[in-house]
Amino acid sequence: MGKHVVVDPITRIEGHLRIEAILDDNNTIVDAYSSSTMWRGIEVIMKGRDPRDVPLLAMRICGVCTGTHYYTSTQTVEHALGVVPPKNARLVRNLIQGSLYIHDHVVHFYHLHALDWVDVVSALKADPAKAAEEARKWASMLKDPITGETIRPWKDGVGEFKAVQDRLTKFVKAGRLGPFANAYWGNKSYKLTPEQNLVAVGHYLDALQIQREMAKLMAIFGGKNPHPQSLVVGGVTCVQDIQNPARLGHFGDILGLSREFIYRAYLPDILMAGTVYAEEALAGIGRGLGNYMAYGDFRMDDNPWYQGKTLFPQGLVLNMDLTKVYDVDQSKITEDVTHSWYEYKGTDKPLHPFEGQTNPKYTGFKPDGTLDPKGKYSWIKSPIYDDHRVEVGPLARMIVGYARGDERIKHYVDWLLKSGNLPAKALFSTVGRTAARAIETALMVDVMKEWLTELAKNVAAGDLSTWTEYDFEKLTKGKELKGYGLTEAPRGALGHWIRIKDGKVENYQAVVPSTWNGAPRDYKNRMGAYEASLIGTTLSNPDQPLEILKTIHSFDPCIACAVHVIDTKGKELGVYKVEPVGGACFI
Repeated sequence: MGKHVVVDPITRIEGHLRIEAILDDNNTIVDAYSSSTMWRGIEVIMKGRDPRDVPLLAMRICGVCTGTHYYTSTQTVEHALGVVPPKNARLVRNLIQGSLYIHDHVVHFYHLHALDWVDVVSALKADPAKAAEEARKWASMLKDPITGETIRPWKDGVGEFKAVQDRLTKFVKAGRLGPFANAYWGNKSYKLTPEQNLVAVGHYLDALQIQREMAKLMAIFGGKNPHPQSLVVGGVTCVQDIQNPARLGHFGDILGLSREFIYRAYLPDILMAGTVYAEEALAGIGRGLGNYMAYGDFRMDDNPWYQGKTLFPQGLVLNMDLTKVYDVDQSKITEDVTHSWYEYKGTDKPLHPFEGQTNPKYTGFKPDGTLDPKGKYSWIKSPIYDDHRVEVGPLARMIVGYARGDERIKHYVDWLLKSGNLPAKALFSTVGRTAARAIETALMVDVMKEWLTELAKNVAAGDLSTWTEYDFEKLTKGKELKGYGLTEAPRGALGHWIRIKDGKVENYQAVVPSTWNGAPRDYKNRMGAYEASLIGTTLSNPDQPLEILKTIHSFDPCIACAVHVIDTKGKELGVYKVEPVGGACFI
């Protein structure tokens, strides 16, 4: 038996995640364990609250997908009350949620994941003239999926790449690599040429500027970013914004800039990396469970909840079989805590979220400091769908949509695969998971333009409604209601469940994307998606577990969504007082 590798913490993610891998004598992973070291207690905070306050509290689960939790919890309460928001609210919510997608995916690829593929130091050896040729080559292999025109590179000037290289050289000489420090530069798993690395580094730096503009999109209709505030149970409050042509135009301008970067930099870079690392993709490295689930999201019509068409269809694909798609039924979702630091009172069986419990039971690590795989070893519960462990996320959305025969999704998936001359089976891998996120970003930025046009036309036609009126007291007094919100966060299927009793929250549970993917084993000792995806991966150097980081990063973990912090001895961790001073708040 070879080494026991511990990676703790996994960096370039949101939250605290620990991975332990067991290697054989060939440095191939034969067993793996995923552990979150923080606890989430938002469900406890919700109890006894007014359901109309839930969205503002629930969005604090996370500091990234705040808008998605806000939107999902609002929908959860609306579903319980039987309230459906009007067309303008639906479109505004789609635009806010879409803004998060394109911003989140670009930041994830360049600033959290790209350095698993790109050897920054190698770029110092590049010929800037050849780098310019590389940039033109990969962009020219793509045709715009709407117009059919050849894509122009984001930058292809020799002087531009020389400037990037000079900037990088100064960092190295000064000993200030900043975000590029403490990496595994020179590892044999890096396959891009120095010129290809220089192209990617140039786009990495440009993405720092572009993502700042993209972040403004959410704030135009949401009021601010990262915690928007324009959604309410029944609709949205940004009435003046949707009537203001300047606000709509500003949104359209930033959306256009975003599309330019996505199509001229992001997608060519994905095509370049996907082609160079095609052997790994075709070998299925990082494939994992092979089961994919999507709840479906982005309402395309004004039918009641879960009765209309959605941009991303719901469905379940098992064992990578694209010929069959099963409908998703939320009543078949349960959470198990056999290997999680929780306990259920009154039962040891998995529970549906309507009956879910959040009772911490921390048992710690083994005396040697490693996880106890036979006992409890993570603060994440283990979600199960109809007795299947499943993966969620952009790859699941593209696979479910592709298997459903959705014309829009098939068009975009086939478009990128054909550009790289890759078969559909290449999607079932770490490379495929990364490519699926880019495909989805291209699709999203295009459909957002359609929603913006639809919103402008609807308002121009005289429909200014943004809220559906309801009588909360009449709907809830003396009654017990149940509701759920099933959406798609950028990282995957997100579900919130609520039980309301006599106008107060009786129980609240959230099963988030990183719970599905990052979970430990379940009561049948079946692996979660992170764990399964690492099996069979060979490390070129066990002391530099680059391959582990690459596959785990491809999921875009958000452990803060899945868990929050707690002191197990009940010690108070901190007290914060917010005092407005001169119009600003200080903590």
